Amino acid sequence: MRAWAEAVASACPAPADAYAGAAWHFRRRRLRALPLRTFPGIALALAVVAAVSGCQSKNGASAVLDPSAIAAPGSQAGSPAAQPAQQAGGPASSAPKGNLTLGTGATKITMLLPLSASGSAGENGRKMYDAARLAMTDLGDKLVTLTIEDTRGDSSLAKDLAVKAITSGGAKAIIGPAEIGAAQHLAKLSGTQRPPVLALADNFAGGPGVYSVRLSEADSAAAGAAAVAGKGAKKFVLMVPAGADAGAVEARVANALSIYGAALAVTLPYSASDGAKAVSDMGSLVEAPDAVVVASGDGSPTAVLAALKAKGIPGKAVSLIGTDRWLERPIDPLYEGAYIATLDQGETGPIADRFKATYNYQPDVNVAYAYDMVALSAGIASSVGPNGFSKQVLENTSGFRGSTGLFRFRADGSSQRSMPFFKVEKGRLKLVEKQTAGF
Repeated sequence: MRAWAEAVASACPAPADAYAGAAWHFRRRRLRALPLRTFPGIALALAVVAAVSGCQSKNGASAVLDPSAIAAPGSQAGSPAAQPAQQAGGPASSAPKGNLTLGTGATKITMLLPLSASGSAGENGRKMYDAARLAMTDLGDKLVTLTIEDTRGDSSLAKDLAVKAITSGGAKAIIGPAEIGAAQHLAKLSGTQRPPVLALADNFAGGPGVYSVRLSEADSAAAGAAAVAGKGAKKFVLMVPAGADAGAVEARVANALSIYGAALAVTLPYSASDGAKAVSDMGSLVEAPDAVVVASGDGSPTAVLAALKAKGIPGKAVSLIGTDRWLERPIDPLYEGAYIATLDQGETGPIADRFKATYNYQPDVNVAYAYDMVALSAGIASSVGPNGFSKQVLENTSGFRGSTGLFRFRADGSSQRSMPFFKVEKGRLKLVEKQTAGF
């Protein structure tokens, strides 16, 4: 599949203004897909993109960062920064107490997490806190001073803390917030001199200088469509919930298809009450499509899927492509036969074993996102210095590789990712391809 990507490291020096140094860039080609777990922890170290300087490396990741800089799991457990949150096999049940400033580096980073929030928000916040501590122990302790602040899961407080961090003049970047309302507010603010925000909010579209870290539905839909187009499909239909995100999903899918010489025959916006009508309209607008992409937004796709099933979709002639948003609900029998590109929730890359050894519970994608952003900050601080958090570095089209796979940030604040490609069979996700990407 053409969208496979390989991360290779740069080891050659570059001028200071080239933002080079330790870096990853993408090459489109097939590669033998080894699980990230097979590599030592150093393999995921994120850094500034080498493509800016035009350098190539023959040495791989070890030429970028000294593997001896990463402590072994046994030694990490004794580090003050990486003491287990608890011994019972899960994140701490209450917010961590005491000093929430980690590291002594010259680059100051603020991280906003819902540490004391109730329910899953608080649990995820505390997982991300543990991930940040591990990343600091691994990579950032001498490069970054990371100040972690508790948003309590309150979007208003998160907004205020973020604005304070942006305007204080001290922080070179902000990681978080996880509250979507706060992230959306920050995306509306103007100003070209403010530090970048690496927002951890779920289903956040991004904005100039406020980057969406998590996988978006647009990216999932684009990657799924690209994978099917890569197998020869040419004519696609997109069904997308009407609303503010519809245009972004359409643009991403259309762009991904163009890479393979495929195209959208029609885009059909629908509402929760008229999914069946949109499917009926499709029949009169498009003759013999090769694939139908169904985005679901905040709602369930089942009404649309039932109408498609009545028309024999999916079938031998027409593929059905879903998105990661489908998986926010239990897999419905109507999902059967659909293709979905999404992150592997059980594969957190080379940090998994060290994380579990240190904190006594299994990491998830929240851990991976937080670790990657702290590691990315440490990589930039190492290769460029405190003033290296520029648009040129963060928005380089070559991107970065982390424990969540290959990704890059766009000027509009959205992110693009490569990810595994699955097919729903017998109520489960069956891996079809190790990596696919809609860019």
